[in-house]
Amino acid sequence: MALFGKKEKYIRINPNRSIRSRVERETPEVPDELFAKCPACKHVIYQKDLGPAKICPACSYNFRISAKERLALTIDENSFAELFIGIETSDPLNFPGYKEKIELAREKTGLDEAVLTGTASIKGTKVALAIMDSNFIMASMGTVVGEKITRLFELAIDEKLPVVIFTASGGARMQEGIMSLMQMAKISAAVKRHSNAGLFYLTVLTDPTTGGVTASFAMEGDIILAEPQTLIGFAGRRVIETTVRENLPDDFQKAEFLLEHGFVDAIVKRMDLRDTIGNLVAFHGGHK
Repeated sequence: MALFGKKEKYIRINPNRSIRSRVERETPEVPDELFAKCPACKHVIYQKDLGPAKICPACSYNFRISAKERLALTIDENSFAELFIGIETSDPLNFPGYKEKIELAREKTGLDEAVLTGTASIKGTKVALAIMDSNFIMASMGTVVGEKITRLFELAIDEKLPVVIFTASGGARMQEGIMSLMQMAKISAAVKRHSNAGLFYLTVLTDPTTGGVTASFAMEGDIILAEPQTLIGFAGRRVIETTVRENLPDDFQKAEFLLEHGFVDAIVKRMDLRDTIGNLVAFHGGHK
């Protein structure tokens, strides 16, 4: 029987821990953030292989990136000056849990709202810059987003700057009701004043750009660029199919479809955007 026995010196058991808990603790774990699955080609990719631009090495799909990651890829080093921070929503509907949701989004993203605004240089040309971040309540457009973008255009008029906006949004912010929808008209009026001053406005549509943002300032640029495979639209696909009672093409609301039908001027690869934007703002009257 000694052949099948094990002496206590070879087995150390904590009487306060169950066998199951010991097994769970000793099971190797793979961190969730170590790998990513490409939504386009379905390949599982080691995160470091995506690079800072987060582009799939297998199919060149552009993963969604944060406003700060976008900023680092776009501007001249150390040229960004953030503006219009500290503006607070009045929570016009007293929507339950809304302010707590904003605080959680701030902790998660490090941003004060769904759009990052300021001035920066791109290839030596100074611009007024806004970058929307879908990690912040899906970059929904509330009163603060509307106020920040409007102030950016007003600053650009005063300083005679071109405006560059990277759009990404799920649409208007339902927690603010009609006040969020009013931002469409408010920003559009600011865009018009900027245009009347003879200044250049460039929009870059990133995935996803939908709802009231698409129906207003996203599509009002003098030149409209988009990243490959970006989802662009107003209403959702199922809503449109139900309304028109027709099946839509598979690539409906993709950047390539909109380019073919004249809604987008060009599709630009992420790694080429900095050079393209820099050349356009310099050509259209930007100053250093």
